Parts: sequence; C-alpha cells; structure tokens
Amino acid sequence: MAKKTTLNAKNLEALGAKRLAELLIEISTGSAAHKRRLRLELAGEQSSGEMAREIRKHLTRLQRARSFIDWRKVKKLKADLETQRSAIIEKLEPQDPDEALELIWRFLHLADSIFARSDDGSGSLVESFHLACVDAGRIAKASETSPETLAEKVFQALRDNGYGQYDPLIEAMLPALGADGLARLKELSTQWLDETVQEKPRREGRIIGMSQNGPLYEDEVYSRHDDLSARIALEVIADAEGDVDAYIALQTEEAMRSPMIAAKIAERLLEAGRAGEALTRLDQAAPKKDRLLPVLEWERARADALEALGRADEAQDFRWQCFEASLEQQHLQDYLKRLPDFDDIEAEEKAMSWVATYPNVHQALLFFMEWPALREANALILDRSGEIDGNYYELLTPASETLKEKYPLAATLLLRAMIDFSLNSARSSRYKHAARHLIECEALAVHIDGFGSADSHHSYLTKLQRDHGRKTGFWAAVERLY
Repeated sequence: MAKKTTLNAKNLEALGAKRLAELLIEISTGSAAHKRRLRLELAGEQSSGEMAREIRKHLTRLQRARSFIDWRKVKKLKADLETQRSAIIEKLEPQDPDEALELIWRFLHLADSIFARSDDGSGSLVESFHLACVDAGRIAKASETSPETLAEKVFQALRDNGYGQYDPLIEAMLPALGADGLARLKELSTQWLDETVQEKPRREGRIIGMSQNGPLYEDEVYSRHDDLSARIALEVIADAEGDVDAYIALQTEEAMRSPMIAAKIAERLLEAGRAGEALTRLDQAAPKKDRLLPVLEWERARADALEALGRADEAQDFRWQCFEASLEQQHLQDYLKRLPDFDDIEAEEKAMSWVATYPNVHQALLFFMEWPALREANALILDRSGEIDGNYYELLTPASETLKEKYPLAATLLLRAMIDFSLNSARSSRYKHAARHLIECEALAVHIDGFGSADSHHSYLTKLQRDHGRKTGFWAAVERLY
C-alpha cells in the first residue's frame, strides 16, 4: 500500500479543493508557464469559445515576439508549444473541430517567426510542428471544411515551407482531402512546377554560396527551392494515387542517375509488378565502383528485383557479395531469413568468420557489437588489439562498457587503446577521460584470470609512468579520481 505522503491523485484529493487551490497559486507564482496552464484550464471550464480565445491570444503573443531564442530557452519554448497544441487537440477538437482546425493552422503559422529567431540544433521545435501537421489532418477530417478549401490551405503552406515544418502535411491530410481535394492540390502543385520550369532562375541578389558553376545568388537558390518543393509535393500525390509513372516523370535526368533515386523508383515499380523495368533502372544508376560507402537502399532494391524476376539464387549471391564488401547487417539478415532451417545457422557461422578477418577491424567490431556477437567481439579484440585505434572513442567506449562484465580483458584492451591514443598524441582535452579509463582498468584487473600476451595492469601502469610521467595534467586527473 502506498504511503499517504506519496504524490498521487488519490492522496492529493484528500487535501481538499480549497487547499489544492492555494497550493496551485503558490506553485504558479513566478512561473508564466504554470499560470498559462491554469488559465487554460479555467477557460476550458467556462466554454470551448473561451478556451479558444485564450489560446488565440497566446499564439498571437508568440507570433509578435522578437527576442532571440538561444539553445537554453528552447526547452521552455517547446513545453509552451506543447501546452498550446495539447489544449487544441484535447479540449477543443472534441467540442468544436472547426475552431480547433483554425487554431492548429495558426499554431503551424508560428514556425517561420520562431525559427527565424531561434537556435534549435536538436530539432525538438520542428518536431512540435510535424506533430501539429498530423493533428491538422485528423481535425480536418472531422471538420466541415470543404476538400477544395483544404487543398488550397495545404498548397499555401507548402509554398511557405522554408524550415521543413510542413513536410508531413500532405500525407497527414490525405484522408480529409479525398479524391476531390487531392485533385485540386495536384492542379495547384502542377501549376507551381510549371512556373518554376518556365521561369529561368535569375542570378540576382546577394551571393549566398558557391557551386561547381560559380556563385549561387539568392534569387537563384529560391527558384531551385520552389522547383524542388513542387516536385516533392507532386511525388507524394503520385504515391497517394498509386501512379508510378507520374512519380518517375517528376524526376530529372540527373536525379535518375542517382542510385538513391533509382532505388526509390524501383521500390514503386516492384509494388506495381514491373520488376524487369525496376532492375533496368537500377543497373542504369549503379553506384560508382570507387564509391567509399555503399548505397544500402540501391543494393536491397536490386536484390528484391532479382528475386521478383524468379532469379532467387542470383539475388542471394548478390546479397552475400554486398555483405562481404560492407558488413551491412541488413544484407546478412535478408540473406539468412531466406535460407531453409539449419542452413541459416551454418551461414551465420560463415559470416562471423568473414567478419573476424575483415580488413577494417573497427568496422568488424561495430558489426559484432550491433549483431550482437559478443563472444566473437571478444576474440576479435584479443586477436587484433594492435590494430585498434584509440581515437575511435565513440565505438570503443560503449563496446568496453558492454563487454566488461563477461569479457573484462577485452574491455581493458579497448580502454588502454583510448588511454594510449590520448597520451601518445598529447590530447590534453581527453586526459580526464583517459584518467577515468585507467581507473576502470584497475577495477577490471581483479576480474581477469590471465592477461595472456598483454601486460598485467601493474606492468601497464609502470610503462605509462615511464613514458608519460611528465604529462602532469593526466596524472593530476588520475589523482582527483582516487
């Protein structure tokens, strides 16, 4: 049974309405956010119209604000936006969907003014607007707004999508738009694309960047943005209509030579039962052989196209070749799930052996940690510790943490690699981390039965003192941890 001092609804109810009201006034003193929340609740108790006026008034204040929102204020603003969005969808939408729709549009229109004066590297603010797009689609379905009117509102929003705030809007609005609304949106978007194609980009305004062809002018970039935005809108519409040919027609010749775009086209052709055409387009846009990173989407689409054409053995061979080249887990998963029972066990063992000898030890370790195959990761580290670069701390730190309980020696070797890199390269900014790693090595040493060819902790510490004894910043950091 919960204590009577536990904070829960039942215990708080026992305080009585009068005392709770006094506490809320006290808690909200000095907090504008808490006061706004209470005012919204009070307005909602009066009527939906009163709550709508309260929300509208606050949205207007946010629209007119001019102060800069640095990263420290983003969390507070995010909470404020979510309070207003929640009030619209939880209080207004059930009672008055038309009023709720008008207010969610006003909410969405805040984006330009907010992003123009904010510093949101985390992307948390744009998430609120993306959620509001989904809300708008649901509310619109329940409202009495005509599909044609909705289409025009959506179109105007897409023309003002400078910060990507309306990216999910068309898909969210599809149920409310229906066939008539979608046709109107398609008409408007097609006219927009025609305008951007007919109007040659003007090389005017200030220079805001450089390209292979020289300076990029402000007006030229805006024109390219409009062209791209119109094409994206029409792509979503083509998908909604199931019209793969319309989707393909929207791609430029340059775009269709891109492996990524070819993969997107192939996915749609496969869904339409046109596997032969899908394979042809994929092969016409094959990645260059000297490309450093694989294009997973292209590779998976090509394997799927081969399989759809009845060439299952070729598809499996292709998946395996792609896996061997890049250690992409998805290829191995796709390969294994198509094998008969028990054959997949043998194939997985073969794959683990291949990974263990892969030229890039860090890529091999990443594969083993993510698969996961911790036993194989342990063997890899013990066998190839000399190849491990301690500069890859993003990989080595979590790997050592995962391995330390069952494989303390492997974890220790990863920690030593990071310590050695920091000290050998005199990275003073990392000394505090290296010191922490050394303390961890000491703690792990008591769990290691034998160090094999590696130095014992005492021997390793002696070498550090001999080779890096003058790096006082490091040793001072170690002392602070004891």
